[in-house]
Amino acid sequence: MKVLNAPEGELGIRNMSLMADTGLAHHHIWLERDDIDWVARLPKQSQLGLSTRDNLHHQAACFARAAKSGHTPELQKVLPPSQELPRGGLLVSAIHGRPARLPEDLPAIAEALAALHRLDLPSMESRPPIASPADAWGTMREEIERQALWLSEADLDDGAFQLIQQLLRDLPVRLPDEVRSLISFDAHPGNFLITDSGHAVLVDLEKCRYGLPGFDLAHASLYTSTTWDIHHQTELDIDQIAAFYRHWQQWFGRACHPQTLLACRKAMWLWSLTWCAKWQTQHDMPQDREAQGEDWSAELSADSLVTHVRDRAAHYLDPQVIRRIRDEFPTLRDILNH
Repeated sequence: MKVLNAPEGELGIRNMSLMADTGLAHHHIWLERDDIDWVARLPKQSQLGLSTRDNLHHQAACFARAAKSGHTPELQKVLPPSQELPRGGLLVSAIHGRPARLPEDLPAIAEALAALHRLDLPSMESRPPIASPADAWGTMREEIERQALWLSEADLDDGAFQLIQQLLRDLPVRLPDEVRSLISFDAHPGNFLITDSGHAVLVDLEKCRYGLPGFDLAHASLYTSTTWDIHHQTELDIDQIAAFYRHWQQWFGRACHPQTLLACRKAMWLWSLTWCAKWQTQHDMPQDREAQGEDWSAELSADSLVTHVRDRAAHYLDPQVIRRIRDEFPTLRDILNH
């Protein structure tokens, strides 16, 4: 399996094995080495719509900066684009661990996220290529609004369309506080591995930004996240979700207004719903043969993965599911406020 732009022997690689296709953004190859194993992350696309080289530069920055938290893999090498790897790739340290299990691993996930969110913020001049919008909340609202344009193309149930439109209108214009951190923006439980010591490791970091930590908390505990993974799905109850938020707050050590956390939760949910509509509309398109930017074509992923995503997207866009999640918010608000 020739995928590297250097002889495998020079990198100490003894064996290479293709890992299961479980994500829409990367292929993964496990690289057995004489000392620490590596994983090759080979992009199928850029979820941020970046060019090939900008995507590699951005992902490398995400891994390099997040590694200081002690809860992410370490960046080992960047593989430039080549004939064999049109989008290049990253080599990162392999993590020996099992998939996260909920609710038992929620405290470990909360601690991992708090460690990431506690990292010192670099100066504004040092933050690129990772985005650091001046108005993190306003930028999130704009992203959701852009994705919401796909709702009318996704053949939704009228009830679902109306529910989502009302939820979009209900998003606040401003928040009580905007504590800024380096965040993953892709912290669903399927992106965590748990080591033998109970240490949670966040293994997917291509979407990092400097933004509001409430987005990560939401992504780790929303129904649309905890039931997303292809192998392990759990529906959390309100008390488990509230305990997760409180555990994170204890480890984070800085005050975040409950209203801000709840607004971030609703926004992350709407981001996920509008993404589902976008994916439903775009996944039947042919693969981009130029291998540039964003590409949700089903041709890039295994049939079993595409079937799974199609099922999840349709489920999350069901009006009954939308109402059920919507109706959780008042109860969670009351718990967090007290």
